[in-house]
Amino acid sequence: MSVEELLETIKRITDLVGPNVWLQAAIIAFAFIVAGKIADLVISSLIGRFTRKTSNDFDDRIVDLVHKPVFMSFVLVGLALATLRLGLPDIVSFLTLGVLRTIAIFVWYSTLTQLMTLTVRAYSARRDRKIVQTGMISLLHNVMKIILVALAIYFLFLSWDINVTAWVASAGIVGLALSFAAKDTLSNLFAGVSIIMDAPYKEGDYIILESGERGQVTEIGLRSTRILTRDDVEITVPNGIIGNGKIINEAGGPPSQHRIRVAVGVAYGSDVDQVIEVLLGVAIDHAEVLSNPEPRVRFRTFGDFALNFELLSWIANPADRGRVSHELNCAVYKALRSNKIEIPFPQRDIHVRTMPASID
Repeated sequence: MSVEELLETIKRITDLVGPNVWLQAAIIAFAFIVAGKIADLVISSLIGRFTRKTSNDFDDRIVDLVHKPVFMSFVLVGLALATLRLGLPDIVSFLTLGVLRTIAIFVWYSTLTQLMTLTVRAYSARRDRKIVQTGMISLLHNVMKIILVALAIYFLFLSWDINVTAWVASAGIVGLALSFAAKDTLSNLFAGVSIIMDAPYKEGDYIILESGERGQVTEIGLRSTRILTRDDVEITVPNGIIGNGKIINEAGGPPSQHRIRVAVGVAYGSDVDQVIEVLLGVAIDHAEVLSNPEPRVRFRTFGDFALNFELLSWIANPADRGRVSHELNCAVYKALRSNKIEIPFPQRDIHVRTMPASID
C-alpha cells in the first residue's frame, strides 16, 4: 500500500468523527501512540517472558534494547500522518516531516549501534572461534560502524531532499585524491587487514621481526602492530613493513612451547656417555623444562678443540627463554666441573724455526 492510499484510507476513517481536521489529526496521532504502546507491551512482556527462560541474557538485552525504538517509531509515524492530514503549507509540512524523519534516523542509528556492540561482545566471549582469536571480529566491528554512519548520513540527505548523487560524485573525487596523498597509510591499512585475516600471529605471541626485534605482540591495529620487548620497550611497526617481511612466530604451530638450545664443548678424551647423562640430568632437574617433549642431547660435530654437544629442551612460555637459558648454562657449567669433565679453550701451537740474531 502506498502512502497516498494509506492517507486516503485514514481520511475515510477519520471523516466519521467530523470535518475538523485538527481533531482528525489528534485522533491519528493518539491511535498510533496506543498502537505503539501495545507493540511495546507485546515485545517487553510477552516476548520478554519467553527470553527470560533461556540460559543466557543476550536475548533479554535485545528485547530491552528494541522495544523503546519500536514505540518511538509508531509515535513518529502517527505524528507524520497527522501532519499530512492537516494539509499545512508546504514549507511547514517539509520542516515538520524532516524533523520527524531525522529523529527516527537518530533513534534507529543509536539502537543499531548498541545492538551491534552487544552482538560483538557476545560473540567475542566465545574464545573457541577462530575469528575471535585472530582479531577479525574487531575489524568487522569497525567496518560495520562505518557502514552505519554512511547509511545514517545517506538517509538524512534523503529526509531533507538533498541531491545525494552530487555528494557521492564529490566524495569519489575526494577519495581518489586522498588515496594518492595517503598511499602509505592505505598500504598499512590493507596490510593490517591481511594480517588480521591471515593471522600469522595473534596478541600474546612472541615474534621476531626480519630486522631482529623480538617481543610480545600487545596490539594488532589496522595501521600498525605493537610489540613489547623483553626490555619493556614498546615498538610500533607499520603493518606494511610486517606484511612484506619475514616473521618468526615463536608461539606458532599447534603447541606454544619454545625450544632452547644450549651448545656445550668438552675436551677430546671425555666419556661421551657420561657427558650425555650429565647434560640430560641438568635439563630434567630444572623445574621449568617440560617433560613432554623430553629433553635430549645431540653430539653435533668434532670441533677443532672440542667435542661439540647440544642440549635441547622445551619450555612452556617463550618469554622465559633468556632466563631459562641463563640458568641452564650455569647449571651445565657446574655439573661438568663437579663431574671433572673438562671444557677446553682454544689453543695454538707456535713453532719457531729460526731465531733472529741478537742485537748488542
